[in-house]
Amino acid sequence: MSPQDTVTQRILIVEDEPKIARLVADYLEGSGFTTHPLEHGDAVLPWLERARQEGEAPDLVLLDLMLPGTDGLTLCREIRQRWPAIAVVMLTARVEEVDRLLGLELGADDYICKPFSPREVVARVKAVLRRSQAARDPATAGGSDLVLDEEGWRALADGQDLGLTAVEFQLLKVMMHAPGRIFSRDQLMDHMYRDHRIVSERTVDSHVKKLRRKISEVWPEREVIRSVYGVGYKYQPEE
Repeated sequence: MSPQDTVTQRILIVEDEPKIARLVADYLEGSGFTTHPLEHGDAVLPWLERARQEGEAPDLVLLDLMLPGTDGLTLCREIRQRWPAIAVVMLTARVEEVDRLLGLELGADDYICKPFSPREVVARVKAVLRRSQAARDPATAGGSDLVLDEEGWRALADGQDLGLTAVEFQLLKVMMHAPGRIFSRDQLMDHMYRDHRIVSERTVDSHVKKLRRKISEVWPEREVIRSVYGVGYKYQPEE
């Protein structure tokens, strides 16, 4: 049993079709997860706030795109801003929305197009949670990985402390919590500076340059912080 399996992980299922929600819940619960269903978009943020206050925040939200009340796109954006540690997997029948789901605006951790197999949902949920767990907890990752020690505000590459500043650590943390997601400079600034100070895009570029240099001192032949021309940056661990 892996360390992440020793504690039951919670999944919030936000789906307005009860049959689909129940089917997905059955499969997830059969795989050892605890689930909670919500049908209306307006109920999601208040529920998450209460769960957080009670110490029972979900590890992942399965979030339908089309919901009564607050729509899935808006909810994804709010969850990302308020609770960045919660993973989000979008459920959508609108294939044309996929770029938005995984792109700059929202950055869902993954998406699943309807119709889908409940077994696929379970597999994708497990994959996203494994990535999130590895990014948050260095004890769950191998010695050859780049891992975060969030309590100690350290990043370790092959077990070596990279000696990051607080801003560099926050920058790396944001990207590592959503591998493959492209972040614009504005989005990175919002996460790096919680006081909403005004800084230039060049400031972000400068921090990224320093972060890359520190990583390259341990891994001279690996590039895990990648530029997307005209867009921003992403964390892309090598397969």
